[in-house]
Amino acid sequence: MATSPELLQAAPDVVIRPMTETDVGGVVALERGAYQFPWSEGIFRDCLRVGYTCRVATSGNRLIGYGVMSVGAGEAHILNLCIDEGFRCQGIGRRMLEYLLDKGAVAGMSEAFLEVRPSNTAAIRLYLSLGFDQVGMRRGYYQAAGGREDAAVLKLALRGRRGRSTP
Repeated sequence: MATSPELLQAAPDVVIRPMTETDVGGVVALERGAYQFPWSEGIFRDCLRVGYTCRVATSGNRLIGYGVMSVGAGEAHILNLCIDEGFRCQGIGRRMLEYLLDKGAVAGMSEAFLEVRPSNTAAIRLYLSLGFDQVGMRRGYYQAAGGREDAAVLKLALRGRRGRSTP
């Protein structure tokens, strides 16, 4: 297992590392398998191009998750986080989220924000367990089969976060 500061051992055989251009195809496949209205390949490539914090989780040679975060104006924004269905409920999503939050804290961001579908109760449980609080609702934010779905807006203070997962 590599010891680069950019690598994080999330579970016995799971590593979180920077996303590369060669990962995008696998990320898009995972995204399409997880969401009815997935991000396009172009969106992921744009996130890499503009320097967002883009990470993947791998187990052996298999890509099993990813996370994308932007930072600026004192805020970190978790834009996308997904774990392969066969690897959920093993703590990998929590590790990815903590990794991103730590990167935001190390970058000097004071708060982290994210949006989540109210119907995504598993994700909401994870976010609340990490200390996120709901601070608003974006009406009609997400595309949905029946039209649009709202998004709950959650916030977490990053001040005092030590950056456990990042140097």
